[in-house]
Amino acid sequence: MAVLNAHSVLVTGSNRGIGLELVRQLVEKSNRPEWIFATCRDPDGPHAQDLKNLAAKHQGVEIITLDTCDPSSIQAAAARVTERLKGAGLNLLINNAGILKLNPLESENPEDMSEVYRTNVIGPMMMSQAFLPLLRKASQQCPQKGMSCSKAAIVNVSSLGGSITDAFLWNKAEGICYRCSKAALNMLTRCQSLGFAKDEILCIALHPGWVQTDMGKQTGQPVLTVDGSVQDILKTLPRLSEKDNSAFVDWEGKVLPW
Repeated sequence: MAVLNAHSVLVTGSNRGIGLELVRQLVEKSNRPEWIFATCRDPDGPHAQDLKNLAAKHQGVEIITLDTCDPSSIQAAAARVTERLKGAGLNLLINNAGILKLNPLESENPEDMSEVYRTNVIGPMMMSQAFLPLLRKASQQCPQKGMSCSKAAIVNVSSLGGSITDAFLWNKAEGICYRCSKAALNMLTRCQSLGFAKDEILCIALHPGWVQTDMGKQTGQPVLTVDGSVQDILKTLPRLSEKDNSAFVDWEGKVLPW
């Protein structure tokens, strides 16, 4: 079975839900990354206490203040990660932070559309730009050929709700701005896969499933647990290679329709 052997991983939106569970399961692995950078907007706020408790128990888990909508916050986070890595690159960037607004088509509005697009699309774009030097360095430092999540990769957490073919859960939640943002994130992933191919940086759009997170429960009663989704995600990531570059896959690695 393929194993994730990343020296360093950065996860945005790490204070709850899938982001928090990714950090929790990564630190429990026998071959865990040496560095796990867990970012969130307000590490000192009440919603980050579980993450702080986790970091207190595990060396190498570094909580970093990061607002993915704020360019200066992103640059400050990139500088801090660069300092901590001491010349090494960043192997895996997981753009997990996102927001959901469930406006129906007839009452969708420009303000919510802009806010969701900025968080779910522009944020991952800026993150990938800011951390590109570290991803390139990780790719150059790795002796293995080809692409992998252990070498250098960007994983954009997307949603089947952004699939133009599927329009997942339309009858439960129209969520126009969210769907449009995830469709755009999928295209961003495709563009990244083309632009960063020469650097051998793997770029993937990942649907984690309809999961029992605060966000997932807003659309009904999801059956997939956070623990189960993340377990399968961490089994899927090591199996991905250059043949999967630009793919849109689910938590089990199944290719999804655009």
